[in-house]
Amino acid sequence: MHSFKDLVKVLSIVIVSLSQTCHSLYDKKSDVIELNPTNFESKVIDSTDIWIVEFFAPWCGHCKALVPEYTKAAAALKGVVKVGSVDADAHNSLGSRFGVRGFPTIKIFGANKKTPIDFNGARTAAGLIDAAFKELRRVVDSRVGGGSGGGSSSGGGGRKAGDKKDVVELTDANFEEKVLKSDDLWLVEFFAPWCGHCKSLEPIWAEAATELKGKVKVGALDATAHTITAGKYNIKGFPTIKMFASGKKDGSAEDYDGGRTTSDIVNWALDKVSESAPPPEVNQLINEDTFKACDGFQLCVISVLPHILDCQSKCRNEYIETLQKIGDNYKKNKWGYLWIEAMAQPEVEDALEIGGFGYPAMAVLNVRKMKYSLLRGSFSYDGINGFLRDLMYGRGSSSPIRGAKLPTIQTTEPWDGKDGQMPVVDEDIGVDHSEL
Repeated sequence: MHSFKDLVKVLSIVIVSLSQTCHSLYDKKSDVIELNPTNFESKVIDSTDIWIVEFFAPWCGHCKALVPEYTKAAAALKGVVKVGSVDADAHNSLGSRFGVRGFPTIKIFGANKKTPIDFNGARTAAGLIDAAFKELRRVVDSRVGGGSGGGSSSGGGGRKAGDKKDVVELTDANFEEKVLKSDDLWLVEFFAPWCGHCKSLEPIWAEAATELKGKVKVGALDATAHTITAGKYNIKGFPTIKMFASGKKDGSAEDYDGGRTTSDIVNWALDKVSESAPPPEVNQLINEDTFKACDGFQLCVISVLPHILDCQSKCRNEYIETLQKIGDNYKKNKWGYLWIEAMAQPEVEDALEIGGFGYPAMAVLNVRKMKYSLLRGSFSYDGINGFLRDLMYGRGSSSPIRGAKLPTIQTTEPWDGKDGQMPVVDEDIGVDHSEL
């Protein structure tokens, strides 16, 4: 007869086993290595191996569908490239660290572990293997070519000019003109030449500046030499990093509160770019050129609004205003937004099966995958917001585009912003003159 303690021990083992099963999509016997905040640094970041890492959520349908292909790729790449997975739902700190906003997200940790490469290829074993070998080739070529040398020697002002070509040197004399009067976003490091943490940050800061080139200006100011500017911003410790938004002529700044890796800095800065960007335009789909804009977006949100005679200008503008608010809410995702008047583009409605539920209606199109998802709920801010949020996290269902090709777009006249008018019937024309 078993004691109560034995029973408790057995139950504990069962509970632990079940919890591990719930939080992992991959069999322990597979070649997919389970990663978490405890082992990620030592296994991935500090490793000389190339890693493919999937950030998933256990409830994500797309993640579950990926399991057999991802497992197959891991087995094929064994001994060549490491393949791992992170439950980003349970370990959201790792997901946030690498800018994961949807599931599954796959990143390749290659030559520069601090700035992984986003995998955007086919989610098949062949696609993953192809991407792994491309990165492997890139790493080998860089080693043959000699790579970039180390060293962070400092001379004069404490910074080596040749190592920071993309980092703008700021001073008391040029700070107002370059930063405060600029229309660009600026990320500025206040440093001291003798500061050890500043020296450690130097190559990372330069890498971030190169990656952010054309999006965010990156500068550095020696706070021990240029004390007027440093004093104005109450700089008391080194390094101190501040963000100066465009258009803030009053000189106000936001404290940087991210991590100290290249990816931390880049992702934080790009989030600020997205926050400061204007909402995407909601354009009327009137010709092929308008539709081609969808090619440049990850997803294209297409709305079919009621005919102008069924929903006059006030009604239509309210729908468009709702779409603009939605676009502002999801502007970080860089999606496109189009609207169509009901029955103006019959082939689009047919291909996306969008007209069967009445108007207004919505479909989200993925041009790259030739798939779409339909809004089944209400065409309201809350209804659309919930629909898009589910899609973003991989919880929505999708269907292949009918005919497996993009529909033909009819050229139509753009809406003039006015109410619709019923066609005028000539009273002189009687029934006797009509052609039946």
